[in-house]
Amino acid sequence: MEHTMKNATIQVEQLQEQYEQLVQRSNQPAGNYNGIFSRYKYPVLTAAHIPFFWKYDLDPRTNPYLQERIGINAVFNAGAIRLNGKFYLVARVECNDRKSFFAVAESPNGIDNFRFRDYPIALPQVADKETNVYDMRLTLHEDGWIYGLFCVERRDPAATAGDQSSAVAQCGIVRTRDLIAWERLPDLKTSSPQQRNVVLHPEWINGKYAFYTRPQDGFIEAGNGGGIGFGLADDITSAVIHEEQLLDRKMYHTVYEAKNGLGPAPIKTSKGWLHLAHGVRNTAAGLRYTLYVFITSLENPAEVIYKPAGYFMAPEGEERTGDVSNVLFSNGWVTDEGGNIFVYYASSDTRMHVATTTIDRMLDYAINTPADGFTSDSTVQRICGQVSKNLDFIKLTT
Repeated sequence: MEHTMKNATIQVEQLQEQYEQLVQRSNQPAGNYNGIFSRYKYPVLTAAHIPFFWKYDLDPRTNPYLQERIGINAVFNAGAIRLNGKFYLVARVECNDRKSFFAVAESPNGIDNFRFRDYPIALPQVADKETNVYDMRLTLHEDGWIYGLFCVERRDPAATAGDQSSAVAQCGIVRTRDLIAWERLPDLKTSSPQQRNVVLHPEWINGKYAFYTRPQDGFIEAGNGGGIGFGLADDITSAVIHEEQLLDRKMYHTVYEAKNGLGPAPIKTSKGWLHLAHGVRNTAAGLRYTLYVFITSLENPAEVIYKPAGYFMAPEGEERTGDVSNVLFSNGWVTDEGGNIFVYYASSDTRMHVATTTIDRMLDYAINTPADGFTSDSTVQRICGQVSKNLDFIKLTT
């Protein structure tokens, strides 16, 4: 027994050493800067970043072979916030059993050294208990609370006994002051059959809570309701949206032809509300998720005033592979006092990355990049116009 205990101690020390090496690894720009944003070399969170004491029973009396008792499949789709100078991600953690939950990881600089807290978030439960939760968006509202809006998934009560895949998605709501104590509020109610990708606007609109929604007819297919919606609720402690308007519709032969949804809460700038969203299109290899940008009016956050054509970010390299390949998804970004933006995005439902940019660069991109003309001819005309301008400029400067 003494020999077994000694071996177990050595194995645990090795696990801890490997974990610390990963968590403390420094990150640096990947070198493929495009004038808009910089990717980074390493993911900021992966399944390997989960504390080893979540996965292993470290007692050799009950786990003599030091086997993983709770397997972690992926870490992705994290909400983000910056508090007291530190960066926090509320990540979606998926176990081998397909159940997802939330866990808080903290970093001093936002690009590396993310470390999970000792325990995941134990969400307060509601009467109609959900099977699965995921993809929390964090909003520091002007009412003083930090709100977390996330997807709650339950089996479709109308499904037949043999159908074990039909589900209903709705928007769950929690709030906190410190990312430690969480208060559960009733699920958001709308007239739409299902809701995903719901985001809380950070300011009051006419004294009401404003929500960006994604009304959809089914669990997977957006149906006739496809697009990013907007609606108001009088009271967030019992939130009901009676009317939704679509501010950004899905469109034929675009990067958001199949469905689209807002990512994190928008950033307020001098030129308008800066938004990051995901767009989905069908390909011969399946669905492809990319990220795109638009700006809405400061006076009316439901009015799109600038929208560049195409995607802002798309999967590259290892980002293209994972549990659900060819996917980028973001539901978290933060700013600092210097006007920097840290974009946290997941690749292929597997891992979390960071990209950095600035508010000024993003405004330049969103305002001055041509809008989509929705035809091949309009794209060619935009290119020809730019080529002509550049050739004239070259003649003047040579």
